[in-house]
Amino acid sequence: MRKLAASGLLALATATSATAEPAPRPNIVVIVLDDVGFSDLGSFGSEIRTPAMDALAQGGLRFNRFDTKAVCSPTRAALLTGRNPQTVRMPDLPAAKLNPADMTRDRGELAPNAQTIAQVLRGSGYETVGLGKWHLAPEQEDGSPGHNGSWPLQRGFDSFYGFFLGWTDQYHPKLIEGNRRIPAPETPGYHFSVDITDRAIAALPAPGDAGATKPKFVYLAYGAGHSPIQVPREWIDSYAGVYEKGWDAMREDRLARQKALGIVPKNTVLPPRNPGDRAWADLTPTEKTVFARFMATYAGFITHTDAQIARLVAHLKQTGQFDNTLIVLMSDNGAASEAGQKGNFERLYAPNKLTPEQMLARLDELGTDKTQAEYQRPWAMLGSTPFRRYKVWPQLGGVRTPLIVSWPRVIKDKGAIRKGYVDVIDLAPTLADVAGTRFPRSVGGVAELPVAGMSIKGMLGKATLPGRAVQYLELRGNRAITSGKWRAVAVHKQMTDFATDTWQLFDTEADFSESNDLAARYPAKVEELKRLWWREARKYSNPPLAEAPEAFRLRERFDDSPERQPLPDRLKPADPNEDTIKREAGQ
Repeated sequence: MRKLAASGLLALATATSATAEPAPRPNIVVIVLDDVGFSDLGSFGSEIRTPAMDALAQGGLRFNRFDTKAVCSPTRAALLTGRNPQTVRMPDLPAAKLNPADMTRDRGELAPNAQTIAQVLRGSGYETVGLGKWHLAPEQEDGSPGHNGSWPLQRGFDSFYGFFLGWTDQYHPKLIEGNRRIPAPETPGYHFSVDITDRAIAALPAPGDAGATKPKFVYLAYGAGHSPIQVPREWIDSYAGVYEKGWDAMREDRLARQKALGIVPKNTVLPPRNPGDRAWADLTPTEKTVFARFMATYAGFITHTDAQIARLVAHLKQTGQFDNTLIVLMSDNGAASEAGQKGNFERLYAPNKLTPEQMLARLDELGTDKTQAEYQRPWAMLGSTPFRRYKVWPQLGGVRTPLIVSWPRVIKDKGAIRKGYVDVIDLAPTLADVAGTRFPRSVGGVAELPVAGMSIKGMLGKATLPGRAVQYLELRGNRAITSGKWRAVAVHKQMTDFATDTWQLFDTEADFSESNDLAARYPAKVEELKRLWWREARKYSNPPLAEAPEAFRLRERFDDSPERQPLPDRLKPADPNEDTIKREAGQ
């Protein structure tokens, strides 16, 4: 009997030990879409076909209160560091040329004492692979020793393949690999989204294969759907006849689908068309034909990207890795608003001098390498349904985007919608938490900048967790503060006293789309939130508030004008399709 009891205890101990053995650490894949609005995915109410992303949502979670920083580089800085972008000196786009004396928040170079999630995960035993868009380094850095401190390999990635600036031609991208620039591909049929997906698949070999000994962190930052909207013609043609209905009617259609999906509350109101944006009914027949083809090109671009994500997911499933891979899919800001009422046809960020009739004659060039097109601004209003405004604005149309999280081994209430508030600064601490590590407080005896984000790992299992309570936003002098159900927003008129800015107040619990300004009804609440904004800004930003740098101040007026302002030549941003050597030599 004693022998039987002893053997039973041994078996129980062995079983308990086996049960307690931790599961392998998950692979982590972060997929970043560019300029894709809140309603631009099927599972968020779109007519755009995104079956692979929708499947991730159906098997995982969607977050309908996820906020970014309204423009690419600040969002990516926050995503990778877990800090507010002002804290890490990336409150806007990177500097063209650094001012060595500027150590304020506006320096335009990632602070060296703010480790990225790639550095944290690599230190914890992960292999770290970066692919796609970077746009977090001063333009003057060329990758050479001493001139590459903000390049990916110096910020925690074992390898990187992608592009350096904010955009590139999808057929002939200007690429960097590691710490060097490499020639643009000239392969017939080449597309950048396909290329980086192939490399993501190669970076995730089947368990037991060579190179599969470490868990993987893959940062997959597509150029899609940032302009130029470029995709083979068959993807565009698949949307023939869809967008002739126009942006006004399609906003209503998207809102109806959002309500049916539960992505927005049933009582959500659609705000009026944004000031300065044309009514579809006022367009000429030629304009309607041309503008519909622009949006069909964008939609085809997104569906093409979805097909690449489908290939990646299929690989993970075929190799038995899908269940224990955490996939985070997001967009970096609201839908793109830069191209004004005519759109861009031949060249990005330059006035479109073609008439609708001239564009119609060349309509088959949309999506090819003969054009660097961007759709008309009112299509961005559609992309940001049901919110006001779009990219770079402080309203929810600028900051709120889709967030999908898939982790089959952990997420049990598949297809659920999480309604707790999440900011992009929360994602890096979450990834560290999932990997069983954390951001260090110091490195090499140097104190690290404090992490402002909070892990949302608990929200993956519990639907009732509320997320963060407070978050502030500042971009180009415009401000917003969220505190519980309340959100206050101030749009700044450049070069005027910030104290004269007019604040609007919204109860986002009762008014999901920020349609009803309550500032006049609750002036005390406005003053309370203004004080809270200053408290948060002083905590995270030095100085807490400043006018936008000159280039952004001149370009974005943040008024009701229908167009962006043209920039003088001396302030025009770098064009990745220009010869890099000539540009850097000042020629």
